Amino acid sequence: MVTKNEMIPKKIHYCWFGRNPLPPKAKACIESWRKFLPDYEIIEWNEDNFDVNCIAYTRDAYAAKKFAFVSDYARFKILYEQGGLYFDTDVEVISPLDDVIESGPFMGFELDPDENSEQYPCGAVAAGLGLGAEKGMPLYKDIIDYYNETTFTTGLKSVTVVYHVSQLLRKQGLSCRPGIQHVAGVNIYPADWFNPFDDGTGRVNKTENTRTIHWYSKTWMDSRIRRRIPITRFVHRIMGDKFTGALKQRLQKLLGIKL
Repeated sequence: MVTKNEMIPKKIHYCWFGRNPLPPKAKACIESWRKFLPDYEIIEWNEDNFDVNCIAYTRDAYAAKKFAFVSDYARFKILYEQGGLYFDTDVEVISPLDDVIESGPFMGFELDPDENSEQYPCGAVAAGLGLGAEKGMPLYKDIIDYYNETTFTTGLKSVTVVYHVSQLLRKQGLSCRPGIQHVAGVNIYPADWFNPFDDGTGRVNKTENTRTIHWYSKTWMDSRIRRRIPITRFVHRIMGDKFTGALKQRLQKLLGIKL
């Protein structure tokens, strides 16, 4: 693992497209960044300082009012050009990140490797949990190039950034073993570091490693689906992981989408 990194600029980037006011939860999360990273410049990226028409993918996503998908591309382009940290606006920092940042560029597993997982046997790496990057990293160029050649789609054919990034990292050496992995110049941390919140059940499972919590506001989802989340979390808690996992896989096969 890389040690004592001084190449990650002291900037925190976040994206907020759509020209709506920041909700109270987002403001609270940003305050947590200031608390634990007080010497970092915080930069909001929006329509005024980022060209949403720079590629076809972001142009079409913006036109469809799927602003989170614009952010999927924007975060990698911004970090490739400037370096720094990136957080989604629903990420709360709860513990110092100094040792993580000093250890080099980082990402986090949303789901740890699981050989029994049909979709993510080597884990799911989520860009929204938090990113630390040096300027000009080749991995970020690969991700940018992918989006440059990708068409934005909605509905059943829509695929998330988690799937894109996880598949790319697998091609570059991501393995199905537990623990911290170093792939393509990036340290990838287990889920308990940046993702202790179980989105399926609504429970928080913090450990001594936990630095941030991603609260999953799901702004990219249809509002009708978001309203069902408390019900689905209740069912998940009652029925358990095995039942809901099997149901999810059946739905994926039936609908032909990656959930």
